[in-house]
Formats: sequence, C-alpha cells, structure tokens
Amino acid sequence: MAILLDHTIVPAHDNEASARFFARIFGLEYSGRMSHFAPVRLNDTLVLDFDTWSSFEPHHYAFKVSEPEFDAIFRRVQEAAIPYGSGPRSSDDMSINQRHGGRGFYFKDPNGHLLEVLTA
Repeated sequence: MAILLDHTIVPAHDNEASARFFARIFGLEYSGRMSHFAPVRLNDTLVLDFDTWSSFEPHHYAFKVSEPEFDAIFRRVQEAAIPYGSGPRSSDDMSINQRHGGRGFYFKDPNGHLLEVLTA
C-alpha cells in the first residue's frame, strides 16, 4: 500500500473562520466543527483540520490542481481582492508563474500561511 497523508493540523487564530475562508477560495465544503477541529475535506484521502492556537509560525501549503480548478481558484482570489504573486518571496506582485509547463501562484490566508496553487 502506498503511504497517504490522511489529515494534518492547520493552526489558525479562528479555526472556523479559517476553514470557511479556505473552503470558499478552494471551492470546497465546510460542514461545521468536529470536536475542537474545523475540518475541510480536500479529496477522498486528505482532510485539513483547522485548530485554534494562540500562537504559531506560518506554514507553506502547496496544492496541485487541474487547469479548470486553477482558473476557478484564481478567479475567487481575484474576486476577494486577495494579493497574490508569482513566487514565495513575491506573493503580492499580482502575477502568476509559468514554471515546469504549468501555471502557479501564491497568496496568504488570514493566518499568514502561504498557499501555493499549481498545475504542473
């Protein structure tokens, strides 16, 4: 059997607000709290469990998506007027990159986590 990541904890200042933000931008559903977590299912094998913490270091999360998913996510980021950029150190240059035969961009969530969306 291949090793699959089943779930991971995403520290947040407000777990439910963070889960709602993530689900909205990525076109996913947030169905409410489960215990002290605010889970968002990404696919059949992975759940992000948002958890309220008083302090934490920002993390980097990268998501490989299809071209139509990329377009939809990118459109929602633009509609929400969220700064985005072409690289991890240029996450607000309002450009996308075209590396490795695909497209990609970065943006920060309300907790300061750097989210990357890429197609290849």
